Amino acid sequence: MTDDDIDDSSAPLIEHLAELRTRLIRSVLAFVIAMVACFTIAEPLLNFLVEPIAEILRSRGEDPRLIFTAPQEKFFVLVRISIVMGFGLSFPVIAHQMWRFVAPGLYKSEQKAFLPFIIASPILFLAGAAFAQYIVTPMAMNFFIGFSDAIPALANMIAGDGNFEAPPGSVAQEELKTVFLGSVRESLDLSLKFIFAFGLCFQLPVLLTLMGKAGLVSARGLKDMRKYAVVGILTLAALVTPPDVITQIILFTVVYALYEISIFLVARVDREREKRLKEEGLWDEEADGPAA
Repeated sequence: MTDDDIDDSSAPLIEHLAELRTRLIRSVLAFVIAMVACFTIAEPLLNFLVEPIAEILRSRGEDPRLIFTAPQEKFFVLVRISIVMGFGLSFPVIAHQMWRFVAPGLYKSEQKAFLPFIIASPILFLAGAAFAQYIVTPMAMNFFIGFSDAIPALANMIAGDGNFEAPPGSVAQEELKTVFLGSVRESLDLSLKFIFAFGLCFQLPVLLTLMGKAGLVSARGLKDMRKYAVVGILTLAALVTPPDVITQIILFTVVYALYEISIFLVARVDREREKRLKEEGLWDEEADGPAA
């Protein structure tokens, strides 16, 4: 092999690396621009994310404010919001750059097969994030903040005259009262955990359908795994949600519904594959599967 042969064979690799570098640079620039843009509105974004807590505090007659205990805490909270929201804002550009890099190596049929999933994935993530922000987070915050009232009320009912409220002037009323003074960093962390947890859980139909197209799973196999899926989803609900049974039931119901939707989508993929193999004469009717 001559030096010219080596140069010619390495040229495609160099071209691919140059193309990858271009796509990465454009993706990073899009992310930086989006992050800077989000930092200019980071304060309203923070108010939006912690609104469920503020609403609960208003309903309890308390001051709807969050505190920060270190001079730099709020600044880094705003930076974190800018990074997270900037990535979300720039994701269409990043996904487009990834697609432009990968698509030339795919057949047209493969491009048509994968493109809907690239579009559906961010839509499902936004649906999961909205579900967490407007339904799950308010319920979880109400449980956590209201828990401070539940134990004293129960103890008062048992030790007193059977009422949840202590009589005026009693020792129970003169005891120290705990008040929620939420840290802006801790509160934001919990809200973002819910958003990411539900956003990722809503990706289940995309993941299983792609695995079905790759032949890694089948509708029949997913149906047979239902009982294991139930245990796995219950475990997931216990790990990513607070110790609130209602929130865990909601997460289980939603994720299990997505699992059933995935079975339906994978079944369609199986039927399309069976039809194509029958047309090509590669389907074994006796074995009810692809010919060996």
